[in-house]
Amino acid sequence: MAFTIKQLRCFVAISEEGTVSGAAQTLALSQSAVSGALKELEADLGIGLFTRRSRGLELTREGHVFLRHATGILTSVSTARQAVVDDRSQISGSLALGVTSLVAGYVLSDGLARFRRRNPAVSISAVEDDGDYLEHLLIGGELDVAVVVMSEKRDLDALQADIIAVSPYRLWLPIGHPLEREENISLRSLDGEPLIMLTVDEIEEATVRLLRAFGTPVRVAFRTRSVEAVRSLVASGAGVALLPDLIYRPWSLEGDRIVSRDVAGALPIIRVGAVWRKGMALSPAVREFVATIQGTSR
Repeated sequence: MAFTIKQLRCFVAISEEGTVSGAAQTLALSQSAVSGALKELEADLGIGLFTRRSRGLELTREGHVFLRHATGILTSVSTARQAVVDDRSQISGSLALGVTSLVAGYVLSDGLARFRRRNPAVSISAVEDDGDYLEHLLIGGELDVAVVVMSEKRDLDALQADIIAVSPYRLWLPIGHPLEREENISLRSLDGEPLIMLTVDEIEEATVRLLRAFGTPVRVAFRTRSVEAVRSLVASGAGVALLPDLIYRPWSLEGDRIVSRDVAGALPIIRVGAVWRKGMALSPAVREFVATIQGTSR
């Protein structure tokens, strides 16, 4: 028996929400329908896609691999349906796009691929840089739109923004770390813990500011611009990390497992936005791009 689109949608929703009840609410289905779809899918594949824990469901290694394919299948189905029902004139023109490094692989990639498939006549040029430089290019008219991590430093008198993704910070731990078993982790629990610090998109500033506000000494064991390096270092036991949930993946490149846990307290929220120069008349290509990445990120 081949798996169905409904089963894939239920599987992806559970992976995003972490619980069957959350997935059921997202899909407007009963919990029994979602649970039954997952059981049928796992039976068809002959593997377990999730590990059942007291906090909810976590993807197994096989589940993490299958998620990439399931997401791709659902995107292709959506694109095929859109190609049949959408009788708009094809959008053409150009799109000058900027993106910060943190969101390039974790927020933008799926939306940009979908936009390219739907609008093959649009010529896209893209540049990756830090948010301040992209802001300069936007104000100077050298970029049409940029996808950036929003911050208090953004010149919102000159820019307009649509928020496309919101993500809380969580604590990344190696398997077997004592804090993995804690039900209510506080920032003070990190006193003395070596931190693996990501140094892109103002992440380090936000993390240090947060810890100091709670009186937690900051002990940085390693600084890196690479998210993959953070995963590998955490998995090897070199330290822990406080990072946005949107970039969390449970496996390092070496295949070692890491876990993420909620932390009590007023942790910051990362907001990713599509920004453009205020007062600029948006071209059809820019409007379609913003709408596409908003739909992909939700």
